[in-house]
Amino acid sequence: MRDHLGSEPAAVLYERRSISSVFGLRLADGREVFVKARADDGRAESCLTAQKVLAEQRFPCPRPLTPVVGTGTLAVHAEDSLPGGDILRDDTPDVAIRYAAVFARLMAELVDVHVEPPLPNPRWSRWDHEDEGLWPVIDFLDERDQSVVPEFVVATAERVRKRLLATDLPCVLGHADFKAQNLRWQDGEVWAVHDWDSLGWQPEAALVGTASGAFANVPPLSLVPVESSAAFIEAYQELRGRAFTAEEWEIAWAGSMWTAVHNARWEVLHGDAPVSLNAVREQAAERLRRANC
Repeated sequence: MRDHLGSEPAAVLYERRSISSVFGLRLADGREVFVKARADDGRAESCLTAQKVLAEQRFPCPRPLTPVVGTGTLAVHAEDSLPGGDILRDDTPDVAIRYAAVFARLMAELVDVHVEPPLPNPRWSRWDHEDEGLWPVIDFLDERDQSVVPEFVVATAERVRKRLLATDLPCVLGHADFKAQNLRWQDGEVWAVHDWDSLGWQPEAALVGTASGAFANVPPLSLVPVESSAAFIEAYQELRGRAFTAEEWEIAWAGSMWTAVHNARWEVLHGDAPVSLNAVREQAAERLRRANC
């Protein structure tokens, strides 16, 4: 720690363990930093480089303080603490437009960021995997009894993935876990966007669609109403100054469903409350119609 930050940890202020482990530390010199460790799957350096560029461009995100450091099987880095702000909680069309404005700004600033594609994509958005079968290989999910996953979830996932794989739209860099849990707001403006480990490399419309379905997510994860996804997708185009083609509209709507079916499968396999499951059951027909799949 001293080699990279010039000071030793004095206290642990925060700790969270999920896909990655995050530690909020107070250093001996009084500074507060966050240290993140996740499995080294080859994505970390590209994600951190993009985060660093955006921070230097004054995009509201934590500034990386170290490069990615390999520690055993982990990729580790430290970044500024960016405390404060509140979660913006709601899934109405008006709130969707506010989130879309942040996503449009984020995507616009990433256009000029040139890094190796951060592949493989995050597991909840990895519809483009090359594994056998419908779902990407996730050992701790695959070892569970798959027969409990309802057929309508499987059928929806099959149709969504088929439509997404059929496109030849170019891939771009974008945030693949753009949800309320990862943003903070202050005085009506976005204060911080977190979780840059979750950058993805997929068609712009697919990334927009993913965000349009998940922007309101805090645990338990769900799927926003159809009209809110529509407001998000429409506002994004207006703010970026470019109308989607018919194909992009379809890919956006297909993208809006993949994370939800992933979450529905997760719920069933873990015996969790069927929040995403019920949302998929209620909304799949309309979203699939709009995706033309």
